[in-house]
Amino acid sequence: MAPSTSLAVSSAILVVLLLGAPWTQGRRSDVRIITDENWKELLEGEWMIEFYAPWCPACQNLQPEWESFAEWGEDLEVNVAKVDVTEQPGLSGRFIITALPTIYHCKDREFRCYQGPRTKKDFINFISDKEWKSIEPVSSWFGPGSVLMSSMSALFQLSVWIRTCHNYLVEDLGLPVWGSYTVFALATLFSGLLLGLCMIFVADCLCPSKRHRPPQPYPSKKLLPESSQLLKKVEEEQEIDEDVSEEEVESTEETNKDLAENAVRHRSVGQSLATDKL
Repeated sequence: MAPSTSLAVSSAILVVLLLGAPWTQGRRSDVRIITDENWKELLEGEWMIEFYAPWCPACQNLQPEWESFAEWGEDLEVNVAKVDVTEQPGLSGRFIITALPTIYHCKDREFRCYQGPRTKKDFINFISDKEWKSIEPVSSWFGPGSVLMSSMSALFQLSVWIRTCHNYLVEDLGLPVWGSYTVFALATLFSGLLLGLCMIFVADCLCPSKRHRPPQPYPSKKLLPESSQLLKKVEEEQEIDEDVSEEEVESTEETNKDLAENAVRHRSVGQSLATDKL
């Protein structure tokens, strides 16, 4: 009876282990995954976000504490999430991740960088005691939704795309490294020329040159009675000035003629006197 009893007990333990193993391995994690497509969910509600990399030893040590903290998320009314920077380089640039792991707290569209101890108890106290209020939020200029950080995200994505293309040209196509650099140099040159032509076209459409502008007739404006009277006075004054100037010219001409005649008379009289003396 003893061997059969021990066999029954061992079989029962084996069944329990077999039934319990899938449940423990397939248990759904309470940590949410954030990507470039759903990162705007962080703008609603309260969040704790971890930025990590699979190869980072400090990130690997933090994972058990972070998973345990996520189990309290529903009680604390906080969403616990994580971002793999190797898979989401755009978010790495959007949040300016310079160290791993980096933890952010987000509430009411305000982001704060967590700098405290990294244990489950400290995370729970940080949320329950609202210790995040003592941390200065990130400036709106450097917020993940700003134009500056969106440009930074696009730049990070472009750099990853360039690296992927470089690896494809060198490893898959077998091009030398200098050949890959030549391809990128030519692509940069042609893209710059194309961008310059587009900018010239847009500038010409917005600010066309004068020779392309159609002649515009001057609009005829009706003069008011007061302005017409002023114009008449100005014209009359100009006519009076012209008459006065003409009279002055005539008087000067007459005086010049008289002076010339007197000079001729004096000359003739002097000549006659000289002849008489002879």
